[in-house]
Amino acid sequence: MVITGSINTLSTKWADNTEAIGIKNDKHLFNHPFLQACGMFIGEMLCFFPFLFIYIYSKRTHTVSSNQNIKFNPLILFLPAMCDMTATSTMYFGLTMTFPSSFQMLRGAVIIFTGLLSVAFLNRKLSNQQWIGILFIIAGLAVVGVSDFITGKQGSQDRNGVITGDLLIIAAQIIAATQMVIEEKFVTKHNVPPLLAVGFEGLFGFVVLSILLIPMYYIVLPGKFAPNPEHRFEDALDGFAQLGNSWIIRLATFGNIFSISFFNFAGISVTKEMSATTRMVLDSVRTVFIWAFSLAVGWQVFHYLQIIGFIALIVGMCLYYDIIITPFLRSKGIIAGKKEEEPKTDVANNEANHSDYYAVNNEVVHVSDKQNLVEDP
Repeated sequence: MVITGSINTLSTKWADNTEAIGIKNDKHLFNHPFLQACGMFIGEMLCFFPFLFIYIYSKRTHTVSSNQNIKFNPLILFLPAMCDMTATSTMYFGLTMTFPSSFQMLRGAVIIFTGLLSVAFLNRKLSNQQWIGILFIIAGLAVVGVSDFITGKQGSQDRNGVITGDLLIIAAQIIAATQMVIEEKFVTKHNVPPLLAVGFEGLFGFVVLSILLIPMYYIVLPGKFAPNPEHRFEDALDGFAQLGNSWIIRLATFGNIFSISFFNFAGISVTKEMSATTRMVLDSVRTVFIWAFSLAVGWQVFHYLQIIGFIALIVGMCLYYDIIITPFLRSKGIIAGKKEEEPKTDVANNEANHSDYYAVNNEVVHVSDKQNLVEDP
């Protein structure tokens, strides 16, 4: 999970930082976030294969779970898939402008918007501890933003571009949180098998985004927002030309496709066989790997504020999900134990059969009620 999750972000940024000859026979950076998002959805579609393998094996061994429903209407996943498509494309667009470690850390903002939307639309109530966790996350995001502003001129990225990229990634988390609310409201009750749900979302996202690439080709934007040769919103033809002319871009693209597929499968396996806490820790380790690699290859320069921001984000997540920190303090008698098990207060605290699905799909840790299972380019 750590390796494939890290490869997913790093391979995308690797392609972004690679120059290749395009359709106009000029050499330039591979700046095609929407084409890359299509690749990510292909990776999600590959989840159909492990689902089929597991399902056939389970039928032969008579171990098929009665809780999983394979006779659902796939169209219930269309709206969440559109949210996933929009959020992923926006994040990949932001990643072309900012640092990969910041990309990974800023995705933690989804917790803030998920909590707020669950209060507004699902009548959930957040505990004081969760509100404190949200404040820590906000502080961590602010520190990461400040560090990017300071280091923007020192690294290989433009300062204004870095901040724009950061803002786009945070804005994408609003859409990702909306996806979770929709899934909680309309999808969870159907008990969709996680891998099957990921596959269908990938299918819907790939089909719709592939169609949208056509009008995107005819939309011309200012150079900073569309740095391809003809400044098109997305020049898929140029992207395919660069893919054909650069083995590095091909390798990075296939790395993105297969890593997201294996990451989804590994994430589901971790949450089922271990715990949501384990997935939380591994996701944090992934951020450290991405940051260390980015420093090693010179994609960004070191700044101590990123460490402070990362720690604040981890503390906030632990407080929000009531893991690691507060259980330890209770075990030492520093704080009072829970009087009783309270109803879950986050949109992510769903029935086990579906909560792990969008936790993996959006790469956010959530704790479910039943099996301690744990939601995006």
